[in-house]
Amino acid sequence: MNILILGAGGREHALAWKLRQSKKVKNIFIAPGNAGTLTVGKNLPVDSTDFDEIKRICIENMIDLVIVGSEAPLVAGIVDYFHNDHAICDIDIIGPDKTGAQLEGSKAFAKTFMNKYNIPTAAHFTVNADNLEAGIEFLKQQQSPYVLKANGLAAGKGVLIIQDLDEAVSELKLMLEGKFGSASSQVVIEQFLDGIELSVFVLTDGISYKILPTAKDYKRIGEGDSGLNTGGMGAVSPVIFADRQFMQKVESEIIIPTLDGFKKENIHYIGFVFIGLMNVDGQPYVIEYNVRLGDPEAECIIPRINSDFSDLMKATGNGTLSDIELEIDERFAVTIMLVSGGYPGEFLRNKSITGINNTKDCVVFHAGTSMDIETETIKSVGGRVIAVTAKDYRMEGARSKALINAEKIMFEGRYFRRDIGLDLIHYAVKK
Repeated sequence: MNILILGAGGREHALAWKLRQSKKVKNIFIAPGNAGTLTVGKNLPVDSTDFDEIKRICIENMIDLVIVGSEAPLVAGIVDYFHNDHAICDIDIIGPDKTGAQLEGSKAFAKTFMNKYNIPTAAHFTVNADNLEAGIEFLKQQQSPYVLKANGLAAGKGVLIIQDLDEAVSELKLMLEGKFGSASSQVVIEQFLDGIELSVFVLTDGISYKILPTAKDYKRIGEGDSGLNTGGMGAVSPVIFADRQFMQKVESEIIIPTLDGFKKENIHYIGFVFIGLMNVDGQPYVIEYNVRLGDPEAECIIPRINSDFSDLMKATGNGTLSDIELEIDERFAVTIMLVSGGYPGEFLRNKSITGINNTKDCVVFHAGTSMDIETETIKSVGGRVIAVTAKDYRMEGARSKALINAEKIMFEGRYFRRDIGLDLIHYAVKK
């Protein structure tokens, strides 16, 4: 089987790394990929939203399966493009159609969907330039802290949590004026939910589904969940408070109604459903949907999947997922993200990376790297640069291994959080 993965981050490296372990996979192509994906497949210098060029690649390389790693091509309608082109319509593609992708592309769309199908979520109000005063009145009705979310795609940075009402009103105006570009031309004001966050991942072939390992990611740049939001500074899997009783609620109140909603809305949804949840005193509420695997959650949960990943992907594409047995490693996995100095603001670039070959008893996934062909040196090109994942039967052990190996990888301005997973260890002690 020849597989094409679209994307350039740690998630795409994790997908390619896992698929490389299957004897059923012949060739793996990653477009555009990074320095890490070079070790498990062939990188192709193509933008993941250049659909015509992707079509050419698929035909020339006799691609059997396309996995869309990132959200941008899905929101732009790549699945519809494939289905409507007779030359490539027989190629299985993992991802929802353009309508389904609006669950991530538009928070207002997602909220309307949740309300329609009685999926528990926070109270909310959608604001644009025409109803700003009504939005401010809704803000005044909420209790601090105040939650503002850019409606469109903002690379995981379009969510503000603000303690002061006057500051929230000011930020709302700035967002509508373009603080996050066109992504914040509409803003969803949301009731703050006081609980513990986690992510649940579902894989569906449009008929049946499998619940993948749970994960908890850490968005804030600073330790103790302080500072600005990022695309994710690390993750832990499984989530210890997501016990059987809680997950039964998630399945009955959220997963099943979500998938039923897809069918009732005639949404063609084949692939990953990322459900961001808040656990409020044992009751799950949906914070957001994503229409692909998370990052860095993918780097944390994929190493825990023992099943042949190519079988999972093939069955998802051809509608036979119910025939596959999902086997999960019972060990904990902890992922620590190494980022560039200055991130999530203006950050350092093109810094030489050393020490990767000195790591052991872990997996190193590349997120924002490139290979300097002339010097054969790996360089940092993104804000999030390297993800280090380690497993152990104890979370403390997995954390320790990940931290020890993160320390070995060096580049100018390197920074990482040393408290990933520590809150869950404290939670377990309290229980």
